[in-house]
Amino acid sequence: MEETWVVAVRSIIAFLTLIIYTRVLGKQQMGNLTYFDYINGITIGSLAGTFATDLSSKAWIHFVALTIFTIITIVFQYITLKNRTISKLMDSDPTLVIQNGKILEQNLHKMRVKFDELTMMLRQKDVFDITTLDYAILEPDGSLSVVLKPENQPVTAKDMHMHPAKRKLMTEIIIDGVLIKQNLKERNKDTNWLSEQLKKQKVTIQDIAFAAILPNDKLYIDLFEDKITDKIDMGDYEGPF
Repeated sequence: MEETWVVAVRSIIAFLTLIIYTRVLGKQQMGNLTYFDYINGITIGSLAGTFATDLSSKAWIHFVALTIFTIITIVFQYITLKNRTISKLMDSDPTLVIQNGKILEQNLHKMRVKFDELTMMLRQKDVFDITTLDYAILEPDGSLSVVLKPENQPVTAKDMHMHPAKRKLMTEIIIDGVLIKQNLKERNKDTNWLSEQLKKQKVTIQDIAFAAILPNDKLYIDLFEDKITDKIDMGDYEGPF
């Protein structure tokens, strides 16, 4: 029973430490991971797990290891920001894998990417005809960037000499029945405007699971009780879950 309490306390400390350290490290560990970032994140998580469960050694030792590893990561982050050579050594360069609709096999093999993996990444970019591409670039984080040939690129408002109004972002104003007044004010709206909108739809704030002001200034509302009679089942499993 004593070991259980020790593991519980260590787990809480490790969890809180990870929260602090990941915040200090910034978003590099979470978004667009390079191979180095991915391995680094796994190592830090492994050290935290050992900190929580390894009772054969003192917790302080594991805490020191986790802290030193995080400090080294921060130092290398700073160095790679200041030194381009080291940055390229750590994160590698983007690699051209398709040029003028032709696959550059040498570059593809150098990155250890198979043809079926390349075609999968192209499909994820909605590219089903390789001849429509001018370039495809394999990024350091493993994602693929594509540039269509001019004749295959979609027409833009600029091409049509149109000048559409600047678009706004969707702004959440109600979450789980709670009004976010600050967001309402950011869209130059007040509670009187919201009351009128809710009155038109015959709902109250407490009925709303999620509400947002759309880019066109219209109000989107999703209720806790959605009245959907023909729900679509995307799965083919008839089990309990």
